[in-house]
Amino acid sequence: MLGKVKNWLGIEGVKMEIETPERVKLNDGVLKGAVLFQSMNDKTVTKIKLTLFEKYSRGRGKEKLINEYVLGELEVTDVLEIKANGLLRLDFTLLFNPKESEMDQMGRNIFLRGPVALAKLFKGAKSQYRLEAEARVPGTALHPIAKKEIIFY
Repeated sequence: MLGKVKNWLGIEGVKMEIETPERVKLNDGVLKGAVLFQSMNDKTVTKIKLTLFEKYSRGRGKEKLINEYVLGELEVTDVLEIKANGLLRLDFTLLFNPKESEMDQMGRNIFLRGPVALAKLFKGAKSQYRLEAEARVPGTALHPIAKKEIIFY
């Protein structure tokens, strides 16, 4: 009985971890990495969904605005068998479309790069990126999720 409850809640189930390079070039539009799976028992993963998000914030205090954009998604529908106390590695290549504001586009001009950077600093504009992976494991109500902050340059 206790084993069924643990399995349904995902306790002692599949654990996931995302591996990516420390810094990635934003304009390339490609993110390569791997998802690592571990489990204490034999498990099957039927689907993995990877999503790259951008959290764009600007303004300060009460006037602060935050938007979140999906830059890219990847679904892997291969059936993966994870052995008890084993480690499984799934390599991926995620293609995405970076969003650029008008200020970013103006910042490409060498003469406007300094003023644009100063204006963004003054307005408090910044972007944070995160990669989320969600796996579907049959027989569990709470599917494993892994998140990782990505640093673009």
